[in-house]
Amino acid sequence: MQKIQAQGVHHITLVGADRQTSIDFWEGLLGMPFIFEQPNLDNANESHIYFDPGDGRLITVFTREDRKPVQRRTPTDVGCVHHIAFNVSRAVWSQTQPRLEAHGIKPAVRDRGFMDSIYFEDPLGLLIEYACYKFEPPAGYTHADVLFAAHNLRVARGDRAIMEVHLADAIESLVESSTKSLSADRSPKDPYRRTEPALAHSNSK
Repeated sequence: MQKIQAQGVHHITLVGADRQTSIDFWEGLLGMPFIFEQPNLDNANESHIYFDPGDGRLITVFTREDRKPVQRRTPTDVGCVHHIAFNVSRAVWSQTQPRLEAHGIKPAVRDRGFMDSIYFEDPLGLLIEYACYKFEPPAGYTHADVLFAAHNLRVARGDRAIMEVHLADAIESLVESSTKSLSADRSPKDPYRRTEPALAHSNSK
């Protein structure tokens, strides 16, 4: 047997209500451009509308004008989608809570150790997350590379979850393993070469 290798998310399709509800949410609130629309090629009674979530990939929604929003949490049974998370910058993340509250939406804010998250529901009850990483990967690496290395450090140290110290140490390790140096010894050093008497003399001035 052989694997069938995926290379990223192509699109996510949701079952919507009327088209304007989806347009108002995905473009009017979340700023995702409404880029095209056509019939649902598998159901002539539905329209299929497409939005760009910011990376050129797609969020698509099946809509029908005789369906109205049902404002209750979507099912979280086995096999169901729990939530969809979108990447945002720190600047956008910091403005998300007050801007949602201006729309009468009370979000849940969580510190996830390696990222900060804000959760809120769309008009159809689907849980949405805005996530902001606490780190940038070194050049040539992805966020997944850093998280993989941080996970291994976390497990080796017996810690419960990935925290910022694991991220910092993982980034240091990745940089050291992927870059060259003229130094024979790249272990941590004290560049100030301080001694106790010198410190005491300095403090006495």
